[in-house]
Amino acid sequence: MNVIIRAARAAGREAMMFFTRRHELTVESKGKNDFVTLADTTVEKEIIRHLHKAYPQYGVIAEESSRKQIPPGWRWIVDPIDGTTNFIHGLPHFAISIALANDAEIHAAAVFNPASDELFSAERGRGAFLNGQRIRSTQNHRLDQCLLATGFPVNKPAIVHRHMQTVEELLVGSRGIRRMGSAALDLAFVAAGRYDGFWEPALHPWDIAAGVLLVTEAGGMVTDFVGTKKFLDSGNVLAASPQIHRILLETIQPAWA
Repeated sequence: MNVIIRAARAAGREAMMFFTRRHELTVESKGKNDFVTLADTTVEKEIIRHLHKAYPQYGVIAEESSRKQIPPGWRWIVDPIDGTTNFIHGLPHFAISIALANDAEIHAAAVFNPASDELFSAERGRGAFLNGQRIRSTQNHRLDQCLLATGFPVNKPAIVHRHMQTVEELLVGSRGIRRMGSAALDLAFVAAGRYDGFWEPALHPWDIAAGVLLVTEAGGMVTDFVGTKKFLDSGNVLAASPQIHRILLETIQPAWA
């Protein structure tokens, strides 16, 4: 766990140096509303340097340097800046996301927003923490008392159309829905009880691997949109407290079954 935290904080320092002079960065497009900058690639290299120094035998799947299928065995799953669009627009809502997994089981994770100096961390079986203090998911039982979060894969219009069916229904039934632009932080906020639930389709493993462990170690539940644990494969993630998860799944599942 210490290796992950050191890597996240070192990467955070690099990210903030770029953030303060972001107007100098060249922004390249990987697709519709999918961007990469020198900050992303530099921060990713810094993370991998720290991780490989401690565990050179572990593989790495990372957003900018590797988009291959997740290899079996022990490996790191890394997103150097989750929320790049926020980053390049000067919005201080982005995060470094690092997870350690063995096959499909995540064992340790950190999500760090260097702009707010909030570091969320978790180890399997040991709970979830924010800057060293224990965090837990909410205990709400009623949807009309819940604040939810979601996101949209805007480069996949057919999926967005399908997704909007449940967004409309849950927007009316809840206290509101936030779309903040960082799935890693959305999941961390569910773990910390700031959101009661989060769901989003078509995500990548590096977007969600760390946040998933945070939620489960904080007492929450994570599945895909049909109630299975295959979210790393499908990219469809639903995270909430157990009580609210059941309510959300009843609404979301019919659109995706």
